[in-house]
Amino acid sequence: LDADPVANGADGKLVALARELSVPIMTNDYGLNRVAELQGVTVLNVNDLAKAVRPVVLPSEEITVRITQEGKEPGQGLGYLEDGTMVVVENGARHLNTELTVTVMRVLQTVGGRMIFAQPKGEIVEARRPRAASH
Repeated sequence: LDADPVANGADGKLVALARELSVPIMTNDYGLNRVAELQGVTVLNVNDLAKAVRPVVLPSEEITVRITQEGKEPGQGLGYLEDGTMVVVENGARHLNTELTVTVMRVLQTVGGRMIFAQPKGEIVEARRPRAASH
């Protein structure tokens, strides 16, 4: 590493070591990020990772979504945000093929991505009760 002309300073030495070991660098330092990328070293930016897991929206926020299909449960409508996040809208089926302003009730992170549960703005939708097991 000491003989490497690129490895000047701490950033250069980190990049040279990462390249030598074929490992990525995790950082929130813009300068180190830039140097590593220019040297072909994979960079995991902590700020980008935090942004990726942050909720798109929070409960009580209003969003607009186009209802494109009916959901699994009676009356539900489904729509998708630009990033592919599924929005399940209670009483949304009657708004099929229309843009609808909805109030976010909860956000669920799954292995398949995020799901947003919402209801049409200004409507109070009764919470679903679990179905009783039939014997």
